[in-house]
Amino acid sequence: MTNGEIFAAPALVGSPIAPATVTAQSDCEILTVERSALLATIQEHPEIALLMLAVFNTRLQELHDTVHGLISERAIVRLARFIQHFADQYGVEVNPGSQKLKMKLPYYRLARSIGISYEECVRLVRSLKLVLSYQRGGEIIILDRDKLDAIAQGDYP
Repeated sequence: MTNGEIFAAPALVGSPIAPATVTAQSDCEILTVERSALLATIQEHPEIALLMLAVFNTRLQELHDTVHGLISERAIVRLARFIQHFADQYGVEVNPGSQKLKMKLPYYRLARSIGISYEECVRLVRSLKLVLSYQRGGEIIILDRDKLDAIAQGDYP
């Protein structure tokens, strides 16, 4: 997540139990909001509810895309798209001939996010050794962005 993103908002407006867990990869500050305070603020500033709906809509669309991908796309395509998404959303450090993702993506997170086993994820990442370099702890370096993009489009034998 990036600065200012909403986490566990469904717990504020629905079930009191958060639907997910987040682990910080660096020092951060978390703002918590009591449900009653949020509702009172929304009554005074209804545009806040519209902004929250926009966030929920985006996340619902991402969930739809993920489920659709799990049903209809090969794991290697899902992996390439997931890495593209993180490169585009969180940025990369550009080096001569490569791009290093600013966000670390350990194998377990990659595997869970694209619906495959840890072992399958390790195998897929290793099969992309000319496209990606994976370093311990989840550091990913894109060696060939054009090839990664082609794989994400389904162009992979």
